[in-house]
Amino acid sequence: MTQKPQDTERYLTDEGWRLIVQVPEDRAQAVVDAVLAEANFVYGDYDRVTFRSTPGTQSFRSLGTGRNAVTCDTVDVPCVEVSFFLDVPDGVRSKVLRAIYAAHPYEEPVIFLHPCFRTLHIRGQEEDNPNRFWNRPLEDWVPDAHRG
Repeated sequence: MTQKPQDTERYLTDEGWRLIVQVPEDRAQAVVDAVLAEANFVYGDYDRVTFRSTPGTQSFRSLGTGRNAVTCDTVDVPCVEVSFFLDVPDGVRSKVLRAIYAAHPYEEPVIFLHPCFRTLHIRGQEEDNPNRFWNRPLEDWVPDAHRG
């Protein structure tokens, strides 16, 4: 991994892992639930922070060397990518990966694990910024707990 970016008066940087897993859309929540049972995914002042993409298409062809028979043609499956940041010890990271394998419907889930840096805000900075949701007319995505 490259050198850690310099912290500033506005944000701090933190080293960890970005984990991305491709999963059929209707099984994504089961994978998220399984990994949340192993780690809280804390991101600054928030936890249980995950990301799920809109559906795309995962394509594959079985070679017949695993559990499943060979497929002559490529198979397309509507999938989403679920990702999160891990700043946990190796033992917890291993539990998260095992939880994905246990909850995922595939024999060979597509999982990418990238070393990376994230930024974390320094609490109390720019609270009067006109772009912050609490300084603007509230949008639909703002949770009820953050209104008023």
